[in-house]
Amino acid sequence: MLWQRNLIAFTTPGKEERNKMREEVEKVIAQIRPLLQRDGGDIELVETEGDTVKVKLTGACRGCPMAAMTLKNHVERILKETVPAIKEVIAE
Repeated sequence: MLWQRNLIAFTTPGKEERNKMREEVEKVIAQIRPLLQRDGGDIELVETEGDTVKVKLTGACRGCPMAAMTLKNHVERILKETVPAIKEVIAE
């Protein structure tokens, strides 16, 4: 059992790594934001949890029929390309 606890501790990112990833995600979102704002929308970073990023689409993006497509085809794609540790982006 001891090896399992050590393995979990070893594979779980530390606070410093999580903060660094969050900073990287925030920089990318800052680059994406003007594209969404141009159409009256916006995006907020809710949290990064492991390899998943949770965002909130606001403004015109909230309730837009194209929001899911924008999230997956643009936001998620750009985040994954820029921050390889990201595996999924979901809207809250």
